[in-house]
Amino acid sequence: MGFEVRSTPLTRTNPLTKIAIMLLITVGVVLSIDVVSASLMMVFVIVFFPLTGFPVKRLFTHLWFIPLAAFATGWATVLLAEGAGPVLFNFGPYEVTARSVEVGFALFLRSLAMSLPCVVLAFSIDSTELADSLVQLLKMPERFVLGALGAARLAGLLSEQLETIRFARRARGVAHGGFFGGLRDFLPIAFALLTEAIRRAVRLAMAMEGRAFGTKGRTWTRRVSLGARDWVAMGCAGVLAATCITASVATGNWNFILS
Repeated sequence: MGFEVRSTPLTRTNPLTKIAIMLLITVGVVLSIDVVSASLMMVFVIVFFPLTGFPVKRLFTHLWFIPLAAFATGWATVLLAEGAGPVLFNFGPYEVTARSVEVGFALFLRSLAMSLPCVVLAFSIDSTELADSLVQLLKMPERFVLGALGAARLAGLLSEQLETIRFARRARGVAHGGFFGGLRDFLPIAFALLTEAIRRAVRLAMAMEGRAFGTKGRTWTRRVSLGARDWVAMGCAGVLAATCITASVATGNWNFILS
């Protein structure tokens, strides 16, 4: 993305802690479609946003699609939700009522409060630390996790390899210009890219096998554990989620999603 996430007490927590925080925040607003819980969670997200270490100025350049998608969800609900209450106005064949606007606004805030912190926190998760945590703390299969880690690392090289193949074809004079020329070059480029990806995967598998990945009793360079900071972070996220649910129930706005 071209930038680094600033180091904060939250970003220094374990990757599993960040995933647990995402789940707790989601639970705080996903169980009910109401303005109270969604608005309160949105306030919490704004207040604690600096702890994510994400540059505020990057919100508009990298995450502009999140509020846009949330608004689209809310607007579609306003138009398609079952009408109730006084009619505010007619939008073509659609009748917009006070109830549909309330539900649409609640879904807008709900989508924003769920997606924004999850995406922002994901920027601070290191794939290597996540793999170590999954194996050492959750006891997931080492061969599967480390294989997925290796595949994720190699996936980032595909774009560079694609540019190399395109430049090589241009140097040999076999590349075609224009839209239809690009379609004509698609199969040769895709075949060359697939071949190179298989070669890289084979070399990585042999290297991992030679270093005893996936065998029992293998030692770890980095030992992973959950410290006090992790438990405090998860506890705070749980309190925020419980506060949103309690406020919604106390004000009589609780609207269970399955009811």
